[in-house]
Amino acid sequence: MIGSGPNGLAAAITLAQAGRSVLVVEGNDTIGGGTRSAELTLPGFLHDVCSAVHPMAVISPFFRNLPLEAHGLTWIQPPVPLAHPLDDGSAAVLMRSVDETAASLGKDAAAYKQIFSRLAGDWPRLESLLLGMTRVPRHPFAAAFFGLLSLRSARGFAEAHFRGEQARALFAGLAAHSILPLERIPTAAFGLVFAITGHMVGWPIPQGGAQNIANALASYFSSLGGEIITGEMVQSLDELPKARAILCDVTPRQLLAIAGRRLPEPYRRKLQRYRYGPGVCKVDWALAEPIPWAAEPCRRAGTVHVGGTLEEIAESERAPWKGEHAERPFVLLAQPTLFDPTRAPQRTHIAWAYCHVPLNSQVDMSARIEQQIERFAPGFRRTILKRSVMLTADMQALNPNLVGGDVNGGSAQLDQLFLRPTWRLYRTPSRGLYICSASTPPGGGVHGLCGHLAARDALRDGF
Repeated sequence: MIGSGPNGLAAAITLAQAGRSVLVVEGNDTIGGGTRSAELTLPGFLHDVCSAVHPMAVISPFFRNLPLEAHGLTWIQPPVPLAHPLDDGSAAVLMRSVDETAASLGKDAAAYKQIFSRLAGDWPRLESLLLGMTRVPRHPFAAAFFGLLSLRSARGFAEAHFRGEQARALFAGLAAHSILPLERIPTAAFGLVFAITGHMVGWPIPQGGAQNIANALASYFSSLGGEIITGEMVQSLDELPKARAILCDVTPRQLLAIAGRRLPEPYRRKLQRYRYGPGVCKVDWALAEPIPWAAEPCRRAGTVHVGGTLEEIAESERAPWKGEHAERPFVLLAQPTLFDPTRAPQRTHIAWAYCHVPLNSQVDMSARIEQQIERFAPGFRRTILKRSVMLTADMQALNPNLVGGDVNGGSAQLDQLFLRPTWRLYRTPSRGLYICSASTPPGGGVHGLCGHLAARDALRDGF
């Protein structure tokens, strides 16, 4: 198994559970890939290097069947999973309760309740399909209802179903996790799924940082007899010990580099055509005090979407696709120390945020990010003790899978959402060689399903 990100560890666990002898080889000195934590600013301030908030980890059908709590993983549920502040001092909120969420949406309360009460009720029937566990709908009526809502753009959905600024803005922020222009299909599907996860499992954070997700997975894997080697960057498959099967938690670019000679030319050409999406500029702060949000719900939220109205968010998300940097970027922000004081010295705090930028951007967006936060939290800048800024190249240096700063393993455009990286999905034309990163279904996010499903295919193939 090449790579110890959540997908690599999920694949390794799946194989070990089936009685296979599994070796994980990790290039970095620390396991975890996108689930790592480090002191990025000041001593004692523990920041998440990449992912920070993990609804997909809790809702994952694979992870929830693992004894991760027994291996040290504790989830913290902020009282408000997500808040979205607006310029009038109010905030739309995503709560565990559909009714409570609707109550923050003014004139759109009834419309929101009608749509999301049904979707939340349908989730047990939709889960295996939407998370890639099955390919054929087992519950066609639930699938049809979701399909009718989702096969459109986020902007089209919001404008068709909601009249008020709060609901449209809330949905735009949810859909912006697709890292696509909000005028494109399938951005509505992203918005719907992220809203449903909030209602089903909240938007939790791992106590002690994202590293503890990887540590718990690794601990359970070791209990099954698995072995992990760190600090060994694989440059070629020829460097690996003899194995019946090799699974690669890498993107197409790395697979070409380490396995190109084993792959036929037509498949190599397909991997070369694989498209990466925009990157991110990420900022971590050590803070003297909590962020002074004007809207009270933001002070109780684990995640805050900073971006104003639907129109403003849509403009921000179009910019990277045109090679531009938004003047007022949509900012995804997490404030874990409001609920997990273990991550900073007493009475101090941390915050984590990023915005989307063009692939391979070299522009430092920290000033624009801070200006957006200051807009909704006057006095924010005076709370900053120190900041750490990561440009796209810094992200890729920390994790080679973040090609050009792309945290999604490749663009989620419709033609590359389901058949990624090719129609073969996890399998390659080279027998016994598989790819299992976020560049395979169901795509980006800390859920382990890409790895689990690839390992399941390897077992079906007799390995």
